[in-house]
Amino acid sequence: MHTTLTRVTRRIIERSESRRALYEARMQEQHRRGVHRGALDCGNLAHGFAACSASDKQQLKLTNSANLGIVTSYNDMLSAHQPFERFPDVIREAARRMGSTAQVAGGVPAMCDGVTQGQPGMELSLFSRDSIARSAAIGLSHNMFDAALFLGVCDKIIPGLFIAAARFGHLPAVFVPAGPMPSGLPNKEKARIRQKFAEGKVGRAELLESESASYHAPGTCTFYGTANSNQLMMEIMGLHLPGSSFVNPNTPLRDALTAHGTERAIKNSEPGGSYLPFWQQIDARAIVNALVGLLASGGSTNHTLHLIAMAGAAGITLNWDDFAELSAVVPSLMHVYPSGQADVNHFHAAGGMSVLIRELLKGGLLHGDIPTVTGKTLAESYTQEPFLEGDRLVWREGPAESLDPDVLTDVEHPFSPTGGLAVLDGNLGRGVIKISAVKPEFRIIEAPVRVFADQDALKTAFNNGELERDVIAVVRFQGPRANGMPELHKLTPYLGSLLDRGFKVALVTDGRMSGASGKVPAAIHMTPEALDGGPLARLRDGDMVRLDSISGRLEVLIDAEEFAARQCAQADLEQYHHGLGREMFAGMRALVGSAEEGASTFGGFEAAEVAPVSPVDRERSPVCIDSINAGHE
Repeated sequence: MHTTLTRVTRRIIERSESRRALYEARMQEQHRRGVHRGALDCGNLAHGFAACSASDKQQLKLTNSANLGIVTSYNDMLSAHQPFERFPDVIREAARRMGSTAQVAGGVPAMCDGVTQGQPGMELSLFSRDSIARSAAIGLSHNMFDAALFLGVCDKIIPGLFIAAARFGHLPAVFVPAGPMPSGLPNKEKARIRQKFAEGKVGRAELLESESASYHAPGTCTFYGTANSNQLMMEIMGLHLPGSSFVNPNTPLRDALTAHGTERAIKNSEPGGSYLPFWQQIDARAIVNALVGLLASGGSTNHTLHLIAMAGAAGITLNWDDFAELSAVVPSLMHVYPSGQADVNHFHAAGGMSVLIRELLKGGLLHGDIPTVTGKTLAESYTQEPFLEGDRLVWREGPAESLDPDVLTDVEHPFSPTGGLAVLDGNLGRGVIKISAVKPEFRIIEAPVRVFADQDALKTAFNNGELERDVIAVVRFQGPRANGMPELHKLTPYLGSLLDRGFKVALVTDGRMSGASGKVPAAIHMTPEALDGGPLARLRDGDMVRLDSISGRLEVLIDAEEFAARQCAQADLEQYHHGLGREMFAGMRALVGSAEEGASTFGGFEAAEVAPVSPVDRERSPVCIDSINAGHE
């Protein structure tokens, strides 16, 4: 084991000791109360199976067989989730063959950041994660189930489902992916057309044709953003079946994997005889594996929020320092768009997860001894790939090495010796930056700032020719408490165009960029956010700022006393708090924690009971923060 991996894991375990102990005690108590329908009264049980077939009803009356709860994110608007329409039937039939049953416990909302990008609906995107967790909890609260199957793929859906699985940690859980769509228009061409549209060189018809050729079929988008980062992390934590994350939907292999996932959930249930509840499977080692996989793959910056919230739901306290320390030793092994031109189908064909896990195990960078849904450890079963021999699903050992070193490499010849994410610190607060797709010459930017209150203001300035220079664009009042922390990916074509014209360009924001953030250096998730009096609220047009992603520093280059004496800017956020249901999320904006705490509305679960003062409470001041080093505690 790599010494840094051991040290960081030990530190997380020690930091989380009291919180995790309380979590485990509560999971054990829930198990003692009764895991499934055997704990229900007859009237409760009759309601629970009233609509079932006669044969299923008979099985459900006999409380010694397993009943699976299906939590699905199906809707037929979104390509990634449309394939789930067929999955419940596949699961029910597989369960019946095992002498068991399965019911759809409930559906969860699944919104698409691709649809809402740059639109008002994006301001509900981050909060949808916690809404999904609550929705899943409502479905599972009927206590009819011995295990749960979680059907989801995209940005906030998997983190939300994971949080729910953790809070129902007394149940075994298997996560069931749908897979990516077949490859469409090359990502480089798609980005080129988007930038030409931003520059006014092509029209909307050509842009729409390009987008339609990119997103063209059922399945997940094929670039390596948050959705596919989700899939990689679920597999490397042992919550997916080996090699199942990137199998295309609506194929015989995908259906066979879904059926086998059902069988594993039944076997891992208490009636199945090999009881493996979520809380015993997912611990600090599994969370560290997810973080290592994220870094080695150049994964989504959104997981600097989500993974912290996910870990917290399982009683584990993760922070950005853990990201930074591991990033310094985890090599970059994947070049998938936006860090390369290949997509996840190319990655899968090159050897995919089996090669990636084999290489990370070889480098001592994974906990190979974690339990998985297969009943074996990660090291024992996750260097294998699934195949069909006739109608029979089998696993064979995956390739010994990558079949395309330009897409997937080994630990001896990494694309970069460090991971794709860095943590930034300085007198403007703390934030993160994804550098895997940023050219080395752009990793240090020093330029005057231009301050904006929203994305549209930057777009207007670009169209008016006001940004034809070296510039660090600051888009503030975009944090979770201000307006739900929308992604600002709409800005990428404009800033990318300036970069291509030879200017030094960067973005600094307390908002988010998507998992597809690319060549423009972007300091994101800045905390404390401007609405809470964070340092971004003191910046003015023309201030010189230095963004150094190599040393991890982000600083305004003016006298400290002068900066501290400035009044904080105020923002009129009323327009962001009404329309398209945004008024219904006022309570979540009031409750949400800071970015470094995962931007969660759940209050930290057990953390609040074992810590005397919450960091959220320390940061939240109604007045401008006095120290320019606020947030460095």
